[in-house]
Formats: sequence, structure tokens, C-alpha cells
Amino acid sequence: MAEEVFKNVQVLKGIPVDQFMETMGFISASLGMSCEDCHAAGDSSWANYALDSPRKQTARRMMLMVSTINQTNFGGRQVVTCYSCHHGSERPKVTPSLAALYGSPPEEPDDILAQAPGAPSADQILDKYLQALGGAERLANLTSFIARGTSTGYGPEGERPVEVFVKAPGQRTIIIHTLDGDSTTTFDGRAGWIAAPHRPVPVLALTGGGLDGAKLDAELSFPARVKQALGKWRVGFPTTIDDREVRVVQGTSAGGALATLYFDGESGLLVRLVRYADSPVGRMPTQIDYADYREVSGVKMPFRWKVTWLDGLETFVLSDVQPNVPIDGAKFARPAPPAR
Repeated sequence: MAEEVFKNVQVLKGIPVDQFMETMGFISASLGMSCEDCHAAGDSSWANYALDSPRKQTARRMMLMVSTINQTNFGGRQVVTCYSCHHGSERPKVTPSLAALYGSPPEEPDDILAQAPGAPSADQILDKYLQALGGAERLANLTSFIARGTSTGYGPEGERPVEVFVKAPGQRTIIIHTLDGDSTTTFDGRAGWIAAPHRPVPVLALTGGGLDGAKLDAELSFPARVKQALGKWRVGFPTTIDDREVRVVQGTSAGGALATLYFDGESGLLVRLVRYADSPVGRMPTQIDYADYREVSGVKMPFRWKVTWLDGLETFVLSDVQPNVPIDGAKFARPAPPAR
């Protein structure tokens, strides 16, 4: 739990470390601030992060205030969050913006889609996607693959070598070889972990929405299972991405997590996935954009994808994919702590 790893946790007790870190990311994004803006980081040691500061004390009061508003007015549902008032600014806005009122509204689609009347069914859109990838029979014959390439993160290091190991029906490991040691994200079919340098816990177990997200990413590595990966499908109104019309389909995981999929209206290929995870302070989005589809043994696969979340982004570019190769089960076991 967070209070067992970090010092001076007062409000966010009783949640796992990964959810605690995600909550910090939500607060950071909602206020447009970095960690050091609230924490007395000093020499950037974790111990100094525990020191109190006026902003941290204010943040605690604000979290309690928001929790009280939701409990009192909305039956405990997260209707109001930090982002509701701050919208990426340190101070909430109190005056309406005439530029926003009469200008082009910012694109902020609702998290939960309403079913669009007259839209094609989710099955029709998903079937077109499967056919665009090569057809159900060829997709069913893909049972594993190993890929290599590079990744570029949100930082000065530039491109790093990356390895991807995936095995049906839903095991996936990504290893990024950074200068400070390997960063490994693993899902073994039931459990998931992140082992990375500069983390408060060397091997972090995934829980809640983070675990649901890792599970969905692993399952969608084999698109033949897309209809089983999610349920309660809804089709929203079409929209555009990069000036191309896309069909929008939303599903819900067995654990209740939302995921919205955007399919190119012409080719039928998946161009974006936005999945959501709940936190004590609000719903957190993760966006994955897919591009550069190439044929591998009769199946089209994205050779480029970009993952964007509240406090980071990572772009993966593959150079080589080997389909249907044996993979040692140890690749999907709990990773070892990173070694420099």
C-alpha cells in the first residue's frame, strides 16, 4: 500500500502504489504542474518528496473538499474532479472566456459514448476491421510473435532498443533497453508488473485499471479476439482524426473499464484506442495511436504506435517481426529488478 512505501501519506491511504502514482499523474495533469511544484524535492530524493509544503497541504484540503462534494451531491460518484475546475491551470477559472464562447470549441469528447441512431452495428465495424487485417482465418493462425525496434520517450535519451514478446491468448512483455537499465512491462495472462529504473518500487505490481489496461493491450495484440476482449458495445457518431473520417466504437471490459476504438472509415483499420482507468481522484485516459500497417505472413500489423498518458508518452517503431515463433514462458514471468 502507498503508506507502506511512501512517508507522510495522509489522505491517499489504503491504495496500491501503482494507483497512488497514477493519482499523482492525474493531479499533475489537472493543474498543469510537475512533481516538484508541490513537493519539496531538494536533491530529488524520495525522502525529500515526503516533506510538507504549502501547496501539498492545499492539495490535501482540495481532495477532501472534492470527495465531500461528490459524497454529498452525487452519491459518491466521481462527477467533480480536480480537472473539473482547474482544466490544466494552477488556479481555477472564475470568469467565462469570450474567446472560448465564440471561437471554435476545444475537442473534448465525452468519456462515455451514447449510441448513435442509425449507425452501423459494432459487429459490422469490427468484422470490417478483421477483414482489413487479413481475415479471421489468417488472424486465428497467428499465435505468437517477437518484434524488435526502437522506442522514443518523453526525455533527452532519444531512441532506445526495444523488444516485444507476445503469445496468445493474452501474454505480452515489452523491454525497453535504457541507459539506466531495462524498463520492462509484463502481463502473464492474469498478473502484470512494471520493473523500471528510478521507481519507488523496483518491481511494481499492476492493479485496478492499470492491470485492466495491460490485459487489454495483450489481448488486442491478437485482434481475432477483439469481440471477446470487450463487451456492451456501443457505436458513437463518426469523427475525424488527421482529417480522415473514423468510426467510433466503445466497449466495456469484464472489470468495468471503458475503452474507445477508432477505425478508419475507408480502410477499416484501427487507428486509435483510448482506454480509461479509475483512480481516487478521477478517470485517467491512456491513448494509443496506430500507424504504418505492414503485412506479416498475410496479417497486417502496426509497425508504429504511440502511447500517451497523463504524465508521459512513448513512441514505438518496429523494424522486424517474427510470427509464430516459440517463446520461453519465462519471458512472461514476474520481471527481475532492473540492473544498470
